[in-house]
Amino acid sequence: MLTTGNQLRAARALADMDQGTLAKRAGVNINTISAMEKRGAEGLTSGLDKIRSVMQVLEAEGIEFLNHGSPGVRLRAKG
Repeated sequence: MLTTGNQLRAARALADMDQGTLAKRAGVNINTISAMEKRGAEGLTSGLDKIRSVMQVLEAEGIEFLNHGSPGVRLRAKG
């Protein structure tokens, strides 16, 4: 589950996607992505529907969200 701004920033970097592209594909405003990332290590406060939309786009790009004790991301193994 996507839980922090830092996790979102890292996921977006792994997906090689800018904020505008992610926002467009997730159906949210670019300011939403920016505000989410500005939360840093703090928990996200955006609505669950927006968080899920963003997650779905990134997961389609091969991103896995990790939350085993602390939030993280990784690229799914291809194969």
